[in-house]
Amino acid sequence: MTLAIPVRVYYEDTDAAGIVYYANYLRFIERGRTEFLRALGHDQNLLMQEGIAFAVRSASVEFLKPARLDDLLTIETGIASLGRAQVTFAQRILRDHVLLLDAKIRVVCIDPVRGKPNPMPRRIHAQLAALTKAAQ
Repeated sequence: MTLAIPVRVYYEDTDAAGIVYYANYLRFIERGRTEFLRALGHDQNLLMQEGIAFAVRSASVEFLKPARLDDLLTIETGIASLGRAQVTFAQRILRDHVLLLDAKIRVVCIDPVRGKPNPMPRRIHAQLAALTKAAQ
């Protein structure tokens, strides 16, 4: 499963030249991961109340072309790989089907109070595993 969401580039997202500031791409793909989990029925506020949170462990990002003020972007999010306590998301940002950014973001499941890694809850892991198998 790949989820695609639209994101408009606003003035606050850009630098003085009207080009998206590089760190804001990370905000855009964070929204993609949040909406991916929401589409599976997981509200991150409720997960945190259960003692479950996801934290970025590593990011590999290729900035290929710039996005500019008022562009309508598509943020695509899918699963690249899955472990017991972590998941690597494959994410892309496109404008009119042109690839602007390609990223692999590895997140780890943690206890939000202790900040320590935890295995993913079985229900979430099973959902992600089923999506990973369906994509292969």
